[in-house]
Amino acid sequence: MLGKLRRLNQAVSEIALKESERLPSNERRRFLRSGLFTAGGAMVGGALGGLSPRLGAAQTQYPPEIPSWTRSLGAGVVSDPYGVPSPFEKDVIRRNVPWLTADKVSSISFSPLQHLKGIITPNGLFFERHHAGRPEIDPQQHRLMIHGLVERPIVLSMEDLQRFPSVSQINFIECPANGGMEWRGAQLNSLQFLHGMVSCAEWTGVRLSTLLQEVGMKPEGKWLLAEGADGAAMTRSIPMEKALDDVIVAFAQNGEALRREQGYPIRLVVPGWEGNTHVKWLRRLEVGDKPWMQREETSKYTDLMPDGTAHGFTWVMEAKSVITSPCPEMPIRGKGVCQIEGLAWSGRGKVKAVDVSVDGGRNWQQAQLREPVMSKSLTRFSLEWNWDGSPALLQSRVIDETGYVQPTLGQLKAVRGTNSIYHKNAIQTWQISGDGSVTNVQL
Repeated sequence: MLGKLRRLNQAVSEIALKESERLPSNERRRFLRSGLFTAGGAMVGGALGGLSPRLGAAQTQYPPEIPSWTRSLGAGVVSDPYGVPSPFEKDVIRRNVPWLTADKVSSISFSPLQHLKGIITPNGLFFERHHAGRPEIDPQQHRLMIHGLVERPIVLSMEDLQRFPSVSQINFIECPANGGMEWRGAQLNSLQFLHGMVSCAEWTGVRLSTLLQEVGMKPEGKWLLAEGADGAAMTRSIPMEKALDDVIVAFAQNGEALRREQGYPIRLVVPGWEGNTHVKWLRRLEVGDKPWMQREETSKYTDLMPDGTAHGFTWVMEAKSVITSPCPEMPIRGKGVCQIEGLAWSGRGKVKAVDVSVDGGRNWQQAQLREPVMSKSLTRFSLEWNWDGSPALLQSRVIDETGYVQPTLGQLKAVRGTNSIYHKNAIQTWQISGDGSVTNVQL
């Protein structure tokens, strides 16, 4: 048995060594220094030798053993007519905070940022915000009316809308209340609940400027009112300059029709602006000469300042970043080299750079931006870190292409006070303990 074990360990080491030859020279040296290829052989030996104290029961089937699922046929095509995730990913779901609102029909679900890869949020994990629940809309009956200060008012069916030229663009959407529960102190020890009201998708639809050109705006038309078909009749005033810039009336998300909770059959996408302007279940666009001062832009979605005044129409989502690994849901599993990873974004354009600190902001290192880096889209960043087991304070700060630098919480409070709810884009601090656990703290 001992001879067989040694031969297997040797075989695994040789396989790993051959695989390492495919890596770039710098990565290959780090791989060989880490000793991972010999550890692989040791794990095989542990599995074959019975129980391993580190692995528990020896049920894991390491190469070159043949796993059980390789010995049988799998499910055939169309076993799931609409594809579903693996049952082993059952915990990767949206979640809500039950005490946040009185009822789920006017509430929020949070995207599991800690589990997501890349920059595109799967449709089933895109965060939700409802003001009167999710309506069930028959696209054959749904209509979009465009009227007001226009030469040719129109009512469009979905078929009519899709006759216009379409465009696709990748943009994030963020609720302005993202992180807003923590203006006065740390409350929630969770990346998902603290920052999960942001998601990113490829949106496909018709440019709003194309539709406005079709109806012919009158010279005095300076504002646009967008109204949704939900029970709250969600309405927002949008200045015409933005409407004619990069706004689209979207009917598809990540290559398929919008999900019901994302505005099926059509919604606005207003790149870089707060999520409530991206009106879902869109039914009406009215051109006017001034803002309408609706509920959602007076008593709601305004920023209360220290002197008691409120700033309105603070549409732009300023630059923000957050470390997604490690985080409270993703602790560090032992000393050694690991990747600090995160997401950054800006409503004003592209992410230019992201800095990372492991000592609470005293020293900073520039992280690597992972392609693609696009305007008003999520951008992924990473930094290699050799953790020695000492306590640490992880932070990230983003600089966008306008030169704006993500502020500290102290800098933000100095201007905004603590009465706000919206637009909290301060630097997030994760405290790393000696056992690798991660806690939300404020500095």
